[in-house]
Amino acid sequence: MTELKTIAVIGANFGDEGKGMAVDYFCNNVRECLVIRHNGGAQAGHTVEYNSRRFVFHQLSSGSMRHADTFLAETFLPDLFKLQEEAEDFRSFAGFLPKIYADRNSHITVIDDVILNMALESSRGSARHGSCGMGINEAVLRSEAGFGLSVGRVLGMTSGELAAELSRIRREYVMPRAESLGLTSANEYGELLRNNNVLRNAAEGMLSGAEYLIPAESLRKLAESKERVVFEGAQGLLLDSENIRYAPHLTSSRTGLHNPMKICADAGIRLDMAVYVMRSYVTKHGAGPMPFECDKTALGNIDKDLTNIENRWQGRIRYGYYVSPAELAASVNGDAGSFQGEKALFITHLNETGGMIRFRGLDISALQLPYEPAFGHSISRLYCSHTRRSDDTNEYDVK
Repeated sequence: MTELKTIAVIGANFGDEGKGMAVDYFCNNVRECLVIRHNGGAQAGHTVEYNSRRFVFHQLSSGSMRHADTFLAETFLPDLFKLQEEAEDFRSFAGFLPKIYADRNSHITVIDDVILNMALESSRGSARHGSCGMGINEAVLRSEAGFGLSVGRVLGMTSGELAAELSRIRREYVMPRAESLGLTSANEYGELLRNNNVLRNAAEGMLSGAEYLIPAESLRKLAESKERVVFEGAQGLLLDSENIRYAPHLTSSRTGLHNPMKICADAGIRLDMAVYVMRSYVTKHGAGPMPFECDKTALGNIDKDLTNIENRWQGRIRYGYYVSPAELAASVNGDAGSFQGEKALFITHLNETGGMIRFRGLDISALQLPYEPAFGHSISRLYCSHTRRSDDTNEYDVK
């Protein structure tokens, strides 16, 4: 097999496929590894289990247990207020903290994005979009409206200057938007939007989080210094911002190869392989349509999901069958487009279904799936996981 320098890990479904474990796998036994977080932000919850311990990653890379450094790309939305907590939680967990690099142009999520997100999603009642309540879409809209706040700007500010900038953004953008949406009533969210202490505390927390960042002047030089580069995607192809089939229940970012290919092209890096991660059945944590949804007991001996616990924003995790091999292949092949590198499938949770992929009215062996005609002989590698540990993953060369 050819040596893989740069790999993109992509969720093939609605998210929660096992991307964290896949990233951990590709960072294992690699002397120097860099993991690029390129979409979404702190709403991600990627779980890695190692030596009978587990950690859920939000902004740090899922290769952190293997000492892989993290790079927050321009298309990522860092939440600096949350970063400090996660970094210290991981340091306490592992006894070390890999480096965290960031593109100076990354637009950060601020506290008012989170408040607006929570207020708007709550106001939708039973018609919720399935947001995590972490402010991602609000951060995108605010930045597009000309009120973006980049990592580079924050790194040069004092606490007082940052609080003043947050206050200006609130006055000129956040409150007018809240009023247009009818979200300024005297409830818990309306009160928070009128509380200046919230902004002062947020500014201090953001600057504390910023202290963990190392501004990266050249991604190419950084990548060249590493043995391997892994792009860690968040959510999945069915939640891509341009997947109109499931609108409006989408994320506000590109979840497939779009960002990794552009970042590689801009930096002069070659992307070697796209890895599409999928469970042996379909899951969805959030609102919106889900074809062939069913009770999880119909799928097999499905373990309790310890990461996707029921919450007020996304509700309970949902389960279902795949529609058909043809539809799965169309999604993967459509995302890959004209990509000339290798394509692989990484199938998780196979222990729960006896090594089979659950399609509606049809079970297909995981080892057979890459040979389905719909894939058009495009899959060159297969990774099969029967446990929660990436160390137990089996790799197959698909001829």
